[in-house]
Amino acid sequence: MNETRVEEEPRARSLLAAERKAEELFDEIVARGLIAPGRLESQVSDEVRDLGAELFGTSRHWHKRVVRSGPNTLEPYRENPPDRAIEADDIVFLDFGPVFAEWEADFGRTYVLGDDEHKLRLRDDLRTVWRAGREYFEQQPDITGAQLYGHVVELSRAAGWDFGGPHSGHLVGEFPHELIDGDRIHSYIAPGNPHPMRRLDPLGRRCHWILEVHLVDRERAIGGFFEQLLDL
Repeated sequence: MNETRVEEEPRARSLLAAERKAEELFDEIVARGLIAPGRLESQVSDEVRDLGAELFGTSRHWHKRVVRSGPNTLEPYRENPPDRAIEADDIVFLDFGPVFAEWEADFGRTYVLGDDEHKLRLRDDLRTVWRAGREYFEQQPDITGAQLYGHVVELSRAAGWDFGGPHSGHLVGEFPHELIDGDRIHSYIAPGNPHPMRRLDPLGRRCHWILEVHLVDRERAIGGFFEQLLDL
C-alpha cells in the first residue's frame, strides 16, 4: 500500500465519522421536537448549537447556522432573511456545519409540518435528486464542477422544481478547510469551474466534496434543502 493511500484512509474515516455525528444530531433534533410551530428560526438554531455541545462537546460551526421556514426557504445560503416564527403547516430546512475533533461536517435536511402533499413531494424529491446527482458523479471519472452543477440543475427541472442555489456543493475537510468564496471557483460545484473534481489539493491530498440540492417552487414560495458527503 503506497503512502498516499495510507494517509487518505484516516482522512476518509474522520470525515465519515463527522457526518455520522451530524446525522445523530439531526435525529435528536427531531426526537426532542425542536422544530415546532411558534418557535423562531433563531431559537431553533441556538438550541441546535446547544444540543451539539451537549451530545458531542462541539462548540464550533465552520459556517453560519441556517434554519429557514416558509418563504425563507427560497433564499440561498448567502442571504440573511428576517427571523421568522415557524407555522403549523410549514416546510423547514436546516443547514449546519459542526466541527467534530477538527473535522468538518456539512449536513442539511428538510422537514414538513402537516400533511401538504406538495411540500411532502418536495421533501422527498430532494433525496431523489441528490442520489441521481451522486450516481452521475460516480459514472463520470473526469467530471468537472461545472458539469455536475449543470446536471443537478437538469435533474431538478425534470422533477418539476427550480434549482435555488448558485452552486451545488463545495470542498470539505479538516478545519478550517480551504477558503471557499467567489474568488476560488475551483472550490465549488458551480458554473465556471472547469477543474476535475477528482484531483489532489495543493498538499497532495484527495479532494472531498459536499453535494447540495436546493429545490424551490417560487410560485408557492417554498423550498427545500438536502446535503451531505458526495464522494465517500
